[in-house]
Amino acid sequence: MIGQTSPLRSKGREPVRAFITLGSNVEPERYLPEAVRRLADTPGLRLLAVSQVYESAAIDAQGRANPDQPPFLNAAILVETSLSILRLQRDVLRPLEEALDRVRTADKFAPRTLDLDVVLYGSEVLGLTIEYEDGSSELILPDPDVTQHAHVALPLADLDPDFVHPVTGETLGEIADRFRDSPGIRLHSLVLPAGND
Repeated sequence: MIGQTSPLRSKGREPVRAFITLGSNVEPERYLPEAVRRLADTPGLRLLAVSQVYESAAIDAQGRANPDQPPFLNAAILVETSLSILRLQRDVLRPLEEALDRVRTADKFAPRTLDLDVVLYGSEVLGLTIEYEDGSSELILPDPDVTQHAHVALPLADLDPDFVHPVTGETLGEIADRFRDSPGIRLHSLVLPAGND
């Protein structure tokens, strides 16, 4: 539409609420709180809410629990930002993963210190390919994992259970209700900082 700002551009853009998931199975008690602290200090982001932390088994390429890896700790944060999706993912989240010792390999199921993803960006529905030095990554919003995995749905509902998924029309609380009794996921005692504390 003429006059609308593209979700790829941020100049003059009204602030948008973005949901970001965090995961780690390498020293998660160290890396998850540090990631939240650094994101809270990032220019262009305002931290609104932090979820509880959930523990779940690592999975392999077939979607089965992988007993050879430590479990993942997963959480989510809600931020308000005028940054575009592209800048948020490419210029904020990816460099933060690298700064906190994330090593990317061809194995997308390998252990990691930190995994950060924008899974909802306001009510945007889109797919785009972000080119990185180590290859390309397709970004689809909303991320399909929001409706498919307990370790994503449960932390998101902690942040804003009344937020309406722009594709399904369900609230995040309704989506999470389908996963409340899922085996293999439980609340963890780690409490993430609510900003700079």
